[in-house]
Amino acid sequence: MALPNLVTLLQTGCLAILAVLLIAAAWQDLRTLHIENGLSIAIAALFAAWAVFGLASGTFPLSAIGVSIACATGLFAAGAAAFAAGMMGGGDVKLLAAVALFAGPAQILDLLLVTAVAGGLLGIALLAGAPVGPVSGPGEAALRRRLPYGPAIAVGGLWVATRLVVG
Repeated sequence: MALPNLVTLLQTGCLAILAVLLIAAAWQDLRTLHIENGLSIAIAALFAAWAVFGLASGTFPLSAIGVSIACATGLFAAGAAAFAAGMMGGGDVKLLAAVALFAGPAQILDLLLVTAVAGGLLGIALLAGAPVGPVSGPGEAALRRRLPYGPAIAVGGLWVATRLVVG
């Protein structure tokens, strides 16, 4: 009886750490237009721990782990194509794929929809002149304003994490 409660607590802890990592990625992208690979790797490793805890409690079967990996791989492939076309940054692609591990097939559309809406709002803010992302300093050549998409991915990931906690 104590094992499921402990496992639930450990899984919830993993989701809390996921939230912290997502906020760190969003903040880093806002400041530098770059997301370190270590953040995406940490999220993927965190998924492995979360999945093992779910496997131990019987709430997350091995087949679900495989399907989640397949969803994330498919999203990574689509993101890699977007990166090749210059439509997404590499860090954004890796972060989105790592978060997709947690989303799995049940929440992948929610992840994409919430991320797209948050990204659209960031884009509108950028077009309206809000200081979104790093800005050139005085005397520097004007940078072409690029949209940091890490914050939008973080919002989508936080949505998924919240849904996983709530059930």
